[in-house]
Amino acid sequence: MLTVVFADIVGSTGLFERLGDARASQLMAQLTGTLGRVFEQHQGRVVKLLGDGVFAVFPDAGRAITACVTLQSRFRSEPLIPVGSDRPIQMQIGAECGEVIEIDGDCFGDAVNSAARLADLAGADQILTTQGVWNELVAAQRPLLRSLGPMHLRGKSTATHVYRVEWATDRDTEATAMGASMYTPAKHLALALTHKGRTQVFDVTAAGFTIGRSTEATLPVLDPRVSRVHATVCSRGGQIVLSDASSFGTWVYFGDQSEAVALRRTECYLVGYGQLSLGCKIDADKAPLVEFEVR
Repeated sequence: MLTVVFADIVGSTGLFERLGDARASQLMAQLTGTLGRVFEQHQGRVVKLLGDGVFAVFPDAGRAITACVTLQSRFRSEPLIPVGSDRPIQMQIGAECGEVIEIDGDCFGDAVNSAARLADLAGADQILTTQGVWNELVAAQRPLLRSLGPMHLRGKSTATHVYRVEWATDRDTEATAMGASMYTPAKHLALALTHKGRTQVFDVTAAGFTIGRSTEATLPVLDPRVSRVHATVCSRGGQIVLSDASSFGTWVYFGDQSEAVALRRTECYLVGYGQLSLGCKIDADKAPLVEFEVR
């Protein structure tokens, strides 16, 4: 049993576009070297440098989570803003524990795949992990984890119970892993939605709001593939829930993932950022798209 961590740099494609291949490649090499050193200081072993991230394994979940928190805290306290950019470097991290098969120095297994999917799903500055990691942590670390509930990770047939590590001291770190505290509402939930270049920020409440073709929808999206009431967005248990109510379905693309979570009269939690494709997949002709960002 090892704990697998994938740590990726957010928006690396944009950095290459702004800085050029040579300067961006040099920056990526410096950053991934820093990530590797932080992990090694916590007894992690770097399996691969991924160009814009690091794949590492740890002997136990406690050291892995401590390393991830240390890394995020360092980027928060010592922000690095590349020349030509107005935003600091940010990380998105996924961690999972399980059996790992090692072949010629590389590592394989379901835990490896899950950690990579969690890193894709995480938003900027986030660390996402699972029930398996929660089970392996000592009692003192468990209050850092806030339940996001079950989610369908790409490539897995069953839902995975996902947790977010509340690592920042200025964020709500109330324990939400088990029991009634899991359902304590957040103080404020907001969702930014962008459609056809126009961004609106909505306060998300238990009553919720609607997305659909109807002009009475909170966010109207005028396309024949979009149902009159296509989806609803509400808060539940301190999280933002998207529920599909359409005829043709909703595809949710988290972060920079190319594979979607497909909803057909089902629901999922919205975390980080991504895109909603209403009534068809994102590669369909003139697909009706709504970008989202949890704030």
